[in-house]
Amino acid sequence: MSTPERTTPEPQSSRQQGPEQLNGGEALIRSLELEGVEVIFGYPGGAILPVYDPIIGSPLRHVLVRHEQGAGHMAEGYAHATGKPGVCMVTSGPAATNVVTPLADAMLDSVPMVCITGQVALAAIGTDAFQECDTTGITRSITKHNFLVTRAEDIPQAIREAFHIATTGRPGPVLVDIPKNIVDANNPDAYFDWEWPTEFDLPGYKPNTEPDPESITAAVELIAAAERPVLYVGGGVLKARGAQILLELAEMTGIPVVTTLMARGAFPDSHELCLGMPGMHGNYTAITAIQQADLLIAMGSRFDDRVTGKVGAFAPDAKIIHVDIDPAEHGKVRMPDVPVQGDSRIAMELMVEELKAGGLDGQPDITPWRQQVSGWQEKYPLTYQPSEPGELIKPQYAIERLRDLSPDDTIVCSGVGQHQMWASQYWKFDYPYTWINSGGLGTMGFSIPAAIGAKAGMPDRTVWAIDGDGNFQMTAQELVTASVEKIPIKVALMNNAYLGMVRQWQSLFYEERLSEVYLSHDMPDYVKWAEAMGCVAFRVEDPDEVDEVIAKANAINDRPVVVEFRCHSAENVYPMVPAGGSNDEVIVDPSQQPSLDAERAAVGGK
Repeated sequence: MSTPERTTPEPQSSRQQGPEQLNGGEALIRSLELEGVEVIFGYPGGAILPVYDPIIGSPLRHVLVRHEQGAGHMAEGYAHATGKPGVCMVTSGPAATNVVTPLADAMLDSVPMVCITGQVALAAIGTDAFQECDTTGITRSITKHNFLVTRAEDIPQAIREAFHIATTGRPGPVLVDIPKNIVDANNPDAYFDWEWPTEFDLPGYKPNTEPDPESITAAVELIAAAERPVLYVGGGVLKARGAQILLELAEMTGIPVVTTLMARGAFPDSHELCLGMPGMHGNYTAITAIQQADLLIAMGSRFDDRVTGKVGAFAPDAKIIHVDIDPAEHGKVRMPDVPVQGDSRIAMELMVEELKAGGLDGQPDITPWRQQVSGWQEKYPLTYQPSEPGELIKPQYAIERLRDLSPDDTIVCSGVGQHQMWASQYWKFDYPYTWINSGGLGTMGFSIPAAIGAKAGMPDRTVWAIDGDGNFQMTAQELVTASVEKIPIKVALMNNAYLGMVRQWQSLFYEERLSEVYLSHDMPDYVKWAEAMGCVAFRVEDPDEVDEVIAKANAINDRPVVVEFRCHSAENVYPMVPAGGSNDEVIVDPSQQPSLDAERAAVGGK
């Protein structure tokens, strides 16, 4: 990934002669300014309190969250939307443990983030002091790297290295743990002669972004020989800022493209080569094209279990080109025929150069493959049964109307569950960096704080958070943050009165024995709750009223808006690959399943 451009403000010296003396707290804020940070999402407390004092005189914007988990997810949303590293800052102990979930989320989804945590004074570490915990130990496995800084003069170096690590190679979260005594303005030992470091001291950290030319040539040879190729695109393409070159590569070769949950928008949904999302709740064409491919060109994707299903039955006849900046991904799930280690954008640029130089000479005609794929699209499109008169709203319909009535470049954030799958399926993503969700960790409650972070980073864009009622109840308090900080996000609350995805699994695989999944349409009253948090709120129960209310919500841009859609409780997400099953066992919408069963029986009977 290319490191985003950063502006470097000039330090304002308080002395005319000699080195400038700063304490650790001042140095930390100065370092963030010099890294080009614009906004910090945070929550003060005892151990980090000395750092909050110099914020008063800083141009940095601080967004005061209502829970530390919200700070981490806001930093993630900011990073997803802007491409710049998100920054959160919290105190020690329970505050640090509250950001563990966002750190793990950012680690799995390769989100560039820097988290600063307060720590008890050095002399108190290991004594079970008030609000002490082993933050670096707890977060070691869920961060790309972490630091425990022990001297005030080391703070600038640690911050520089943290941002460098977070934004280079495979992006990820970095944590910097700061003991209270080295940032305390009342401690003489916290002062030092300010100097902004110009070099990094990171032995062993040398991320390689340039693919080996021989691997590119080998990949192009496989592409030229393939009869049923598929471009299997993951979130790494977005992290590499590779959407434009992906479009060029696909159009040059005519190869169909599937975009994983983390890559929605990397390739335009409206393009004729786009097959949509593969995986457990992907569409039939994307799933089946992968299964029947003779070549998978995996770009920045990690063969996640939600995509592969039963690994041994995944794309059984396909050769694999696996392009990934992280060599640890090669062979982790599926052994590639051609591993390409490096930045996926650079790899695609090199492939395009070689293809232009004649690499496609003699390529088989893939028109029959394209026709077969087109046939699947026509026969098994995404579908659902509209609401009958008097019924509540179908969530798919609400999402379709949100899509059609909102600006084309709307940023969509989702929570986790059924509404997440429907949003990915039914929204049309024609622009990169317009889809923000928790993919790897599957964090319920992600949507609202992530949307606040995205809107803080992209204030001129419309940002809709599509949430479920279970998710909403986990992090809705951050709407207070949105109201107070004047960050006017919009929330589409799909209230189906259940933990919908769990109910779906219990219905399909547990003989409809529903255990602990009912939430209620009426408790709490979401409209009153939203209004109490400073939002404008609407409730929609009739499908005929959906358009009018969405138009009202889109017209409000000075406050957060919450639209509660009272949704059909028994609606399931289709297609669906049963957990642990093969992608060949995909279940489609009940209206389509008899046709698919007949096809399978005919093939099995030959």
